[in-house]
Amino acid sequence: MPEDDADRDQRLAVVVAKPRAQTVIDALTDEGVYDADRSVRSWDDDGVAVPVTAPPQTVDVREIVQQVGEPRLRTLEDHLRQRGWTDDELDAAPSSWAVVGSVVLVDVGDAPRPEEVGQALLALHGEADTVLDRGGISGDHREPNVTVVAGEGDTETVHTEHGTQYGLDLAEVMFSPGNKTERARMGDAVEAGERVLDMFAGIGYFTLPMARAGASVTAVERNPTAFRYLVENVMQNGVDRNVQPYRADCRDVVPEFAREARADRVLMGYYEAHEYLDSALDALASGGVLHMHEATPEALVFERPIERLEAAADDAGRSVEVLDTRRVKGYSEGVAHVVVDARIE
Repeated sequence: MPEDDADRDQRLAVVVAKPRAQTVIDALTDEGVYDADRSVRSWDDDGVAVPVTAPPQTVDVREIVQQVGEPRLRTLEDHLRQRGWTDDELDAAPSSWAVVGSVVLVDVGDAPRPEEVGQALLALHGEADTVLDRGGISGDHREPNVTVVAGEGDTETVHTEHGTQYGLDLAEVMFSPGNKTERARMGDAVEAGERVLDMFAGIGYFTLPMARAGASVTAVERNPTAFRYLVENVMQNGVDRNVQPYRADCRDVVPEFAREARADRVLMGYYEAHEYLDSALDALASGGVLHMHEATPEALVFERPIERLEAAADDAGRSVEVLDTRRVKGYSEGVAHVVVDARIE
């Protein structure tokens, strides 16, 4: 039976706090009641109205309301066309971006009128309030280069994925949305009570899901800003009993760590991790598992990191059993972000 005008104009939405918007959208999608044909809209000073097809049964919300709902412009191209962009201009528009908490991260590249791109992304993602054009990562502390292109300009946010909350300032510390699956994987990989060393902990990218799974994690980070967020995130996620944070160079922590008891698992979530393999092997117990990340040219994917690991193990008088290899994402043109998991005897 066709909808009448009243049915189309008055539909349901749930009101939630803006910081929860993306988490709620994911939960509503899982329940099958998120209405992707309408836009998320601002509701009051700190809330947004998320469109639904029926009242949710499993998701906590502030209230259920009637919302006037215009059909959603479903893509960035739709929004830019509405702003008068030509086909040639659309060819230069970004094809991918990521929502991190209340911030949209995008590489604007050569797109004309970056502010219009930002405004279109805010219209597409009603749960966001700032759009950042992201450049590269530079410096010893792996600091991001970002520019505000639209919105409020607030770069500090809380991002939630798989139940883990990450507080961070995207203008101060790096966050890679493409590592989402790998972060979840590490939470699944550990056993309760395992002793883990996270040599490059950052804000707790991998530390937090492992600690939430019951592992005892020594988390080392030398960037003072990232370390501050690491400590705050440990408290926010309620895992302070499971995490021992150090603001230091991991090579300075390993000797003391190894004297107490070696790790069941060592995580090296840094693209130049091979430079620290001697320390990682010193920290790892016999039979322990090493997770080594690397940015590898496509022609050398898996071959180079495995060779580097085997050479370092040989120098330490140890053996390597490769358990798994994974491509996480593209790192740059012709370069892949890969991980090698290996048991070290």
